[in-house]
Amino acid sequence: MTEEIRTGDMHYRSYVGPPGRYDLISAMVFNLMTCLGLREHHTVIDVGCGSLRNGRLLIPYLNPKNYIGVEPNKWLVDAGIENETGKDIIKIKKPTFIYNDNLNSVDCVADFVLAQSIFSHTGLDLFNDWLDSISSRLHNNGVLLATVIEGADYKGGGWVYPECVTYKKDTIKSLAEKNNLKFTSLNFKHPAQQWVAFYKDGFCEDLLQNDITWNMLISSTRSI
Repeated sequence: MTEEIRTGDMHYRSYVGPPGRYDLISAMVFNLMTCLGLREHHTVIDVGCGSLRNGRLLIPYLNPKNYIGVEPNKWLVDAGIENETGKDIIKIKKPTFIYNDNLNSVDCVADFVLAQSIFSHTGLDLFNDWLDSISSRLHNNGVLLATVIEGADYKGGGWVYPECVTYKKDTIKSLAEKNNLKFTSLNFKHPAQQWVAFYKDGFCEDLLQNDITWNMLISSTRSI
């Protein structure tokens, strides 16, 4: 199937990125989040949840009502439910889907927020707006896991898609500090971008250092 569709096509797998990496991104994200302490009782906000590329693993794993997917394109979520999760798991796990491009209607406080391939498509104005809204909805021991592309600062604004934008690490760090978040790059491989973490004071910084592995989680001082 993935050989018949190309990135950017109006297909639920190709619209959110290279279709040949659909399963790879799912596994990568779930691996990263669990290595950083994700448990079933945590609440997760999946920014730009799309066709549930990540939700298809997170929704069954999390306790009922603990997954919140934010996505302006409802057709992607519908296609993800039809082709990836099925309707029964949605009935059992009761995820929340918000069909919007902001968090204005999200009134919960999350332990983990995911923004995979979001800030690689936003001008600084939207980048800052997202960090502002996420910071106010993140537990004091919470973390936002995101991807960026490092390079010269993009000067435009708004949403940029399907093209990608780049930012200097110092620029990203300044945005984090402006929104009362700590920032660090992660040593966790991504096929095309760079994983980074924006986190509150209470998050276990030891987990973000060096190679991120399951062994490090188990041997850390974090209560699991």
